[in-house]
Parts: sequence; structure tokens; C-alpha cells
Amino acid sequence: MTDSLDPEAVGRHLKGRFGKPYLYEPECESTQTLLLEGDYPEGAAAATDHQTAGRGRLGRHWVEAPGTSVLVSVVFHPPAERRPQELSLVAGIAAAEAVEGATGLTAQVKWPNDVMLNRRKVAGVLAEMRGHVVVVGIGINVNQTRPQLPADAKVPAGSLRTIVGATHDRAALLGSLLYRLERLYDGWRHGGLADIYTELGPRDFLRGRQVSVDGVSGVAVAIDRDGRLLVDAGHGAVTAVESGDVQYVR
Repeated sequence: MTDSLDPEAVGRHLKGRFGKPYLYEPECESTQTLLLEGDYPEGAAAATDHQTAGRGRLGRHWVEAPGTSVLVSVVFHPPAERRPQELSLVAGIAAAEAVEGATGLTAQVKWPNDVMLNRRKVAGVLAEMRGHVVVVGIGINVNQTRPQLPADAKVPAGSLRTIVGATHDRAALLGSLLYRLERLYDGWRHGGLADIYTELGPRDFLRGRQVSVDGVSGVAVAIDRDGRLLVDAGHGAVTAVESGDVQYVR
């Protein structure tokens, strides 16, 4: 499938204010840089069909075959009373909902920024802050075949195609993602993660798993309403981890 994320294809699927304006490049280094270098209103989005220097968390590379993924970044101007780092989870929930809508399967959020489907990573989120502006990048593996996915990924990778066995309209999926992201963001603006926790709590991939993160090892209890991962290290000691790279027992 070689569908495009160009404005004509995506425009018919935009239902709200997110995605306006909509910047598109057939190929670019990273959708993040398209927005970080300019002055754009909240909800502005940049998308591409291929990134030549895609980035993930902790300086990792995001690799995808051209024309197979949803690759988009969105501008936010979060209110001062909210914790901007929580936007990674807000975007993760939106991506999980969009994946569920496309596949009919339950997707999960792996703290702090991955989306899992059938125990495989199908999406990732990268949030970057410049002053009071946050640009959130979202990548969803959509139509990759198995050989097109990284075989040596730290977290086993999948695509909607490899898991469901069918290709998907990327433009429609992007429209769904932006609509859901707008709704969740508005809830978060109003009341933080507590206002959208019913969408987050049941999708917690790490809950009940043995994990190691930021020097803390134990059983993941939950993601709390401040976006922290609660880890039970035993003997009644529960630690709230603000951020980190999670190792988990599959």
C-alpha cells in the first residue's frame, strides 16, 4: 500500500481544530524539527511519509520503511498549572485509541511513551519542550511487513498489518488520532490526568509485571494520576518513578 499523508488525503478526515494548519513534506529529517523551528498555534500538525532521521526517546533512532507509518508531530501550549511531561501519556492514550479503532483489538500504553498491541510495540511518542511550547511526535507502525520491522528492537516491534493481517488507510488513521488527541488534551487541560484516567488506567501494560527502572526493581503497581510509575519493591515499599527507561519481564 502506498497511500499518502498529503493534505488532500488527510483533509477529509480532519474533524476538529487539531491538524490546522497542516504541514506536509513527502520526506524530511523529522516532523519534530518542522515545528520546533517555527512559531505555530496550538493544534498545528506536521506529517511526512518518510523520516530520514527520525528520533525516539533517549537519543534512539526511529526507523521505518517509506509510506508505511503514521508520522506526525503536534504543537501544544499547555497551561502553567499542568505538568508538560504528562503529554507523552496523553498522546499515548490517543494513539492507543486510534489503533483500537482501526483494528478492533485492545491496545495498551507502556509507561512512559509506547503503545503495545498483542505484546508488541506499534507506536511511540516523543515530547520536546521549547520555552512554553511542547511539540509531541507520534509514530505508528501501520503497513510494514515483518521484514520491514527492526529485528533487534529492545521492545519487540509489530505493525497493524503484521498483527491483524490487513493494510490500513494511513490518512484515516491520522485523522482519527488527531481527533482523539484533541479530546483527550482538552480533558487534560481541564483536570490533568485525573480527568482522563479512565482511559489510561485500564490500558496500563506494565501493571503486575516485574520491572526495573531508574535503579528501582519490583512489581509495577500502576501509573498514578501524576503520570508516575508506582513500583512495589517489596516489604511495603512503593516508589513513585518520575521517568526512566523500563526493563520488564515479558
